[in-house]
Parts: sequence; structure tokens; C-alpha cells
Amino acid sequence: MTTQSPLGVLDVNTLQELARVICGNDHLYYRKGYEIAQFLERAGWQQVPEYDGYRMDWTLARLTERRDDPAELAKVLLRLADPREYLDEPEQLPAVVSAVNAFLIHEGVRLENPGGRPRLIACDPSLAHPGNQGPVELRAAMSDLINDQKMAGLLQHRLDEARTCYANGAHVAAIIMLGSLLEGVLVHVVQERDASLLGNKSPDNVSLDTLIKTCHEAGWIGSDVERFCHELRRYRNFVHPRAEIREAHAPDRDTLNMCWPVVNAVLNDLADSQPKTT
Repeated sequence: MTTQSPLGVLDVNTLQELARVICGNDHLYYRKGYEIAQFLERAGWQQVPEYDGYRMDWTLARLTERRDDPAELAKVLLRLADPREYLDEPEQLPAVVSAVNAFLIHEGVRLENPGGRPRLIACDPSLAHPGNQGPVELRAAMSDLINDQKMAGLLQHRLDEARTCYANGAHVAAIIMLGSLLEGVLVHVVQERDASLLGNKSPDNVSLDTLIKTCHEAGWIGSDVERFCHELRRYRNFVHPRAEIREAHAPDRDTLNMCWPVVNAVLNDLADSQPKTT
């Protein structure tokens, strides 16, 4: 199944930043002039002119020529997130993706490469924030796990909000958002994979505790993941201030740093256990 790219016509400043990333520098993957032309060809561009001039000027000119064709620019962005571009320096890939997203998010799009499969995902530009947006290492995008694309988009937005909370030091808010995300993912996975596991209960009346146990018993998440999910569930309950008072513990950044891998593990286990389609 193919999905339409969320990329629109890019702002001229975005094109300039994109050109800088393609060219690279001392901190990002560096390309010589002729290598930039080769990169564009590997991205799938046809009729790339021979390189001649200054790297930045030449690259920006090529991007500007195709500004009105978002599909062509999408090819470039996706190639930037392709692991095959960095076989000699694989550690450069995360830095390049992060650099692209720092400006691309203002266009309402984010670049990801779960499982080494680059893709562009629509996101809320208001969530843009410089710097770290959370230690997320996923093998699947939300749309891979949930067939309901409207719900997948909503849950992706909650993950984006959690990243923004993380970046701004809103630790409790981020944890609550992650717990909400976890519940939303699990209930829709159960509904789509085997709704009979919910019995006669309405999805709106199934507790997160039950969802975690159900997914574990179905073999969709591992025992270790189940155990730590219950810890995240307990912190998620801090949405009720009295619960935080009873626990006599104020979650901090270290707490949040322990919660992120739980969500990562759940999503990755669900991806690994996803029924094969024929």
C-alpha cells in the first residue's frame, strides 16, 4: 500500500537549509561537488546537470529548479535518511535526520527511518523545538501498527507532544502523554488483531492494566515489556494529582528517561509480532 507524501511546496529558507545538509560540513556528512550530483541521481532524479561551481550555490539552484515538484524534493529527503548513503560512516545517519527535522518540522513534516525504511510523516509545526526531542529509537511508525490511519495520526501527534514536553522539561506531562499513547496503541491493536479478546467489554471501558496483560498473553509483547509497562501505567496515573501525593514522588528527567524505552519496546514488540499479510 502506498500513501501520499505529506510534503508541500517548501519555503525558500527551508530549501537553503536542505542544501546545507546535502553539502555537509565538519559536523555533518560531507559531500564533494561531484558527489552531490551523484547523490541526487541516487535519490532518483533524472537529467541532473554536471556539477560546476560552488557546492552550496549549485545545490540550492538544483533544489530551486524543482521547488514546484514536491515529489522530487521528497526523493531527496528520503535519500538523506537512507542508511545506504552512510555505509562508510553509519554514525552520521542520526545526526543528518536530526538536522533535517530541525527545519523540516516548520513545514509540518518530519523525516523518519524506522527499520531503515525512510518516510515523511505529517506533524504539527507548533511542536517545533530545538534540541533533543526524546530518545526514540523505533523500528516501526504508528501507521505500520494501526490500520485506522486517523487514529494512527492522532497517536503520532501524542508522541510528538511527549517529545516537546521532554525538550521543555515538562516531565510529568510527558509521562502522562506516553501513558495515554500506550493505552491508545494497545486498545486499537487488540481491536484490529483480535477483538474477541476484549470479551463483551467496550474498548472505552477496558483498563490499561487489562490491555497490557491481554497483549502479553496473546504473545504480542514480551514478559519484560509487560512488567515495565505496569510501572509506566502507575506513573500515568499521576494525571490525578492525589495519586502523585500518595506516591510521595515527583517524576524527574531520570524517571522520564526510564519511561521512553518502555514505549519504544512496546511499539517494537508490536511491530515484530504483527501478523504477516499475504
